[in-house]
Amino acid sequence: MKLFYALCGLLLASTAWAMPDMLVDGVKMPAWVERGAQRFPLSPGMALKNGDTLLTGQDARVLLNAADGSAIKLGENARLQISGLAQQRDGRSLFSAALEVAKGAFRFTTSVLSRLQARDVTVRVAGATAGIRGTDVWGKVGARMSVSALEKALGKSLDVADKEAKMDFDTVCLIEGKISITHGSEAPFVMDQPQTFYVMPKGAAPLPVGGLSAEQLAKWTAETEIIAGQGAARSGGKWKVHLLTAGSERDALAAYDELRGAGYSARIQSLGGEQYRLRITQLPSRADAEALARELTGRMGITAPTVGR
Repeated sequence: MKLFYALCGLLLASTAWAMPDMLVDGVKMPAWVERGAQRFPLSPGMALKNGDTLLTGQDARVLLNAADGSAIKLGENARLQISGLAQQRDGRSLFSAALEVAKGAFRFTTSVLSRLQARDVTVRVAGATAGIRGTDVWGKVGARMSVSALEKALGKSLDVADKEAKMDFDTVCLIEGKISITHGSEAPFVMDQPQTFYVMPKGAAPLPVGGLSAEQLAKWTAETEIIAGQGAARSGGKWKVHLLTAGSERDALAAYDELRGAGYSARIQSLGGEQYRLRITQLPSRADAEALARELTGRMGITAPTVGR
């Protein structure tokens, strides 16, 4: 019996290590991955690799699931480089990753159960590096708001005369948990108070960590959320959008290349003879399929898309 349990344990362990380090779970297109000299659209179920760079377009969102159970979310017009992916270190279970946010908004979240997993994750946001052990953190490279709005969010006055002037900055916001922050050559410090944020104005010294209003937090976190019914593809989605029908293989391939180049994970379905259908799959509901169909109508030769299962 002991041998049986031992074999079961080995089987479970080997299965766990066979899991990809990071998978794409949801995509509100357009979104791409750059891998070496190649660039192709993201799609649910895609395994990511070290060196991959993810990019999102206007109104896009991306949801990634890591092997340790944590989730990484990206907002529109974002750029994220992934490196250091591994699930073991020195023969022990340890999930590690280095995420560099060069542009846009991101969120790193761990569930209650996944917080028990050992991890070594760093997120670099502009000039700051956040060390994460298990937490909920949001950040953005290229945030912008008026000085008065930033003062309201911080709950303190800034030494700026024109309160309506727009301020460009990068930020890291701790929603809950604990992170260590290193900025440039400054000594590392710990953020462990929930709903606080660290602001790095462009061309100026960072501001002291301040509190964040629930209203502002809700606005910022909405920038990285996939909303049901707005046209995002998800792992396990059963609905499809039939975009157009091509009358030749050449036309089908031309439409395929245009759609994928634009960040939409299209597929070709042969209908027999010289008929080919271009479609996007993995939509989780009719509402999502219809939303994506509306979004693409009138673009790239798509005039009357239909939806189905």
